[in-house]
Amino acid sequence: MGGGTPVFEANRLGFGVVATDVNPMAYWVVRQSLSPLDISAFVATAEKVASHVEVTIGKFYQTECVRCGSLAPIKYFLWVKTEKCSGCGTDVDLFPGYLLAEAVRHPKHVVACASCGNLNELKTQPTLSKPAKCTGCGNNLHVEGPARKQFVSCPKCSTRIRFINGERRTAPPEHRMWAIEYHCPTCRPKHIGRFFKKPDHKDLSLFSEASDLLSRTQRLPIPEDPIPKGDETDRLHRWGYRCYRDMFNQRQLLGLGVLLRTIQRVSNTEIRYALLTVFSDFMRYQNMLCRYDTYALKCQDVFSVHGFPVGLVQCENSILGIPRIGSGAFRHFVEKYRRAKEYCEKPFETQHNRTVVSIPGERICAEFVDTLTEAGERQAMLSAAPATQILLRPNSLDGVFTDPPYFANVQYAELMDFCYVWLRKGLSENWPAFRAESTRSKWELTGNVTLGRDLANFTEGLSQIFQHYSAALKTDAPFVFTYHHNDPEAYIPVVVAILDACLDCSATLPAVAEMSASIHILGTGSSVLDTVFVCRHTLKQKQGKDIEGLLSKDAEMMRCASVRLTRGDLRCLLAGHLARLTINSLRSNWDSALPIAAKMAAARQAVMQIQRDYRNESLITKLLEPGASARKPEKTVLAATV
Repeated sequence: MGGGTPVFEANRLGFGVVATDVNPMAYWVVRQSLSPLDISAFVATAEKVASHVEVTIGKFYQTECVRCGSLAPIKYFLWVKTEKCSGCGTDVDLFPGYLLAEAVRHPKHVVACASCGNLNELKTQPTLSKPAKCTGCGNNLHVEGPARKQFVSCPKCSTRIRFINGERRTAPPEHRMWAIEYHCPTCRPKHIGRFFKKPDHKDLSLFSEASDLLSRTQRLPIPEDPIPKGDETDRLHRWGYRCYRDMFNQRQLLGLGVLLRTIQRVSNTEIRYALLTVFSDFMRYQNMLCRYDTYALKCQDVFSVHGFPVGLVQCENSILGIPRIGSGAFRHFVEKYRRAKEYCEKPFETQHNRTVVSIPGERICAEFVDTLTEAGERQAMLSAAPATQILLRPNSLDGVFTDPPYFANVQYAELMDFCYVWLRKGLSENWPAFRAESTRSKWELTGNVTLGRDLANFTEGLSQIFQHYSAALKTDAPFVFTYHHNDPEAYIPVVVAILDACLDCSATLPAVAEMSASIHILGTGSSVLDTVFVCRHTLKQKQGKDIEGLLSKDAEMMRCASVRLTRGDLRCLLAGHLARLTINSLRSNWDSALPIAAKMAAARQAVMQIQRDYRNESLITKLLEPGASARKPEKTVLAATV
């Protein structure tokens, strides 16, 4: 299932769907998307929950406006990691830079003073070579910070400190609050830009009060689960994060615990499930790995780079949030969920000129069943289990549409455990899929060094799944999936899986799959395109071998859709075509009974031969527009991550 797009589109057209995923988080997201919901009752209940929680934690998210002195709601707290100097015992700030806000969505640049912490608003960014003077203490201001490449020097005794200590670190670094962004309704009508302030003693006292309240509050549903070793989670271990609760500060744990406990007490089952889903989603913006975007002036999703990047400057979001102000808080995600469910009731499409076109008669909603009927209209047979364990009748599927993992690109289970350990607090009693301690499974198909899962493991697993579903296809029914990788070697599992499933590839088509401004590919030259593989048991028509012509046509179509192609995009599309030719060249003599190593070797040899025949780089250079070797990214400045 993954994120569920093929499921939703098929359901929207009236098909019955069989959908499965080994990760219970994927299963739950798809289940909730297809579930009916009383939207007005959901919104009303959500606001009752928020109001109830606000009684307990509301005051911890208020501050005095520096302009009018009235109480104002806080959007974000900014924190910086600190490290104790081994020479003199001083707590040293690990600032990679002192820039809080750029003069783009705020009238001036906002820069913190390294000496006194005062927030200064300036027309130009001061540097070490061209500093400005702090309005608070008169010392030099500059945007460059002292933390560089895992080291920082103590400002008092000049001791050089390494702040990533690997296994020697038993706890994460401490943090110091250094800035607040708030919203003052009183001053807003006459104020231009955002509201920033240096925390005062009341702000610091409120955090201490929240910490004390957490220690006195009993039986909050806060997970104590340890973080297992893994390709991505080992980065957390190097920083001293040992349990998932370590990724939150005390105020966050208090607010999240009270909110989750309140949601657990909602009596209406489907509304409670919807609110639990909202909770698991907004967790991505409610932790001490979130960063503050100095350009967009907002909190960044912890998974914006498909991993666990540990920044030196953290953004603590408001738990409940201000309606229509800021982002990433509970009320914002309730609104997001409301809009999503309204879309499910009345789907629409948006044209290039932003005109909304409604689609009468379509909807996204299903009757959940254990077995599909012959008619199968708008039924959904969903399962949180390995794909090969689903019983399928021969000649029963009108089509197979899926989006398999791209080998080792994303460690889905390691990332999703972060949300899972919280969500299972509300679901484990009634949902067996949420009783395991982790979403990690021996059935998961991703390359993983920690678990010893190599390309052969991935290939064999993918082959078994493709064979299982191919055997249930009706005559001439399509087997369609997307794949994305620049390296032809990564297509070997695809070649083997399709051939083992007795399929031929009739076409490979380009499709835009990523936004060029996505943070995890920003400025890397990585492709934003997927190759869509269209396969069948019997081919009546298929693309030819004119790779240059086909790739040229792909490039033309993408440019017509305003996609500025990079070398990485063309490599991806070319690799898809080469994989298609390899599949069709090996079909007649393929022996699926051979050992996996032998099949991979045959596929590799054929891929490399075809790759040599088509002179890849010269062909890509020929089709690349002048000056388009790398996609120009949107300007975004983020706190440094290590």
